[in-house]
Amino acid sequence: MSASPPDEKAVRDVLAGFQDPETGRSIVKLEQVHRLALSEEKIVVTLGLTTWSAPLREATRVELADLLRRQFPGPEVRVELDEHERPAEKLGEVGVPAKSVVAVASGKGGVGKSSIAAFLAFGLGRAGCKVGLLDADVYGPSIPQLIGDHGRPMLVGDRFRPVECRGVKVMSMGYLIPGDSPVIWRGPMLHSALTQLLRDTDWRDLDYLIVDLPPGTGDMPISLAQLVPLSGAVVVCTPQQVALLDAVKAIAMFRKVDIDVLGMVENMSFFVCGECNARHEIFGSGGAQQRAAELGVPFLGEVPLVTRIRTLGDEGQTPAALEDETLGPYLETLCRRLVENLAARRRREPSKPELPVLGG
Repeated sequence: MSASPPDEKAVRDVLAGFQDPETGRSIVKLEQVHRLALSEEKIVVTLGLTTWSAPLREATRVELADLLRRQFPGPEVRVELDEHERPAEKLGEVGVPAKSVVAVASGKGGVGKSSIAAFLAFGLGRAGCKVGLLDADVYGPSIPQLIGDHGRPMLVGDRFRPVECRGVKVMSMGYLIPGDSPVIWRGPMLHSALTQLLRDTDWRDLDYLIVDLPPGTGDMPISLAQLVPLSGAVVVCTPQQVALLDAVKAIAMFRKVDIDVLGMVENMSFFVCGECNARHEIFGSGGAQQRAAELGVPFLGEVPLVTRIRTLGDEGQTPAALEDETLGPYLETLCRRLVENLAARRRREPSKPELPVLGG
């Protein structure tokens, strides 16, 4: 006597308890089960995931397959992936069409914050996400130099069409002012400039907007939080104590305004000699990971000190670091852990919207 297929209702009940990484809500309620086929021998599920979840696609597929195998040990289980469309809603008073807005900050300058912001943006884009990169470091905009000459923003109607580089939409004050002109602005002018960069740029539909903030704990982070609800912040530092002290201040600032710190990154963590292959901890090592544990902040990972990051930046080819055999795995880890932390928060609080606009 042959076995009967698994009960469809029982399978759908299991699927109903599985959470979409982007929203933390049931994949059944969100109609992300695009196909379900049952037989005596097989359970085949086609799961729709949004591009927001692109870095987690394979991990999510495996997680769902393992869940079904545990619940239905008899038949073969196969989970296939499909793309699920879900446009971004407009966020904040400036109406940014993004699902997640992530600020990249540091307590002090010179720690490679802009490079890390670029790595995150282009790493997420390389994984398949729709990404924008906003250089909000008005005093010292570095992003145009780091990514090279990909044109200038065009004014179409009353909005700027951002520069596109490797599929990432990029906007920076560096495109709008002469390169040798100093910016001598105080708080209200900074707030106005940030408002214009956010509101008057045609971002279209984004999964992630990565915002490269100026160093320190001044006006710009507060202005950003007032203009758009932030999904959280990433704090960049180097291993030595003086940098860690300032990074702790940056974390305290974000916590004071109720913005989640999604993780710390330790940049220039170590140097590997190309001749002797020995690891040299020029600025010390592991300080950021230890301090992150003490503060209860996730640690996204370390990035080594390598000449190639400098040469690529000087040549305007920073996104190519993701293709480097040495650097690529470190940078992909940062991106994946960032999205994992966002997804974990949404799974814990699936009905919670993004953080409220402050001072609005």
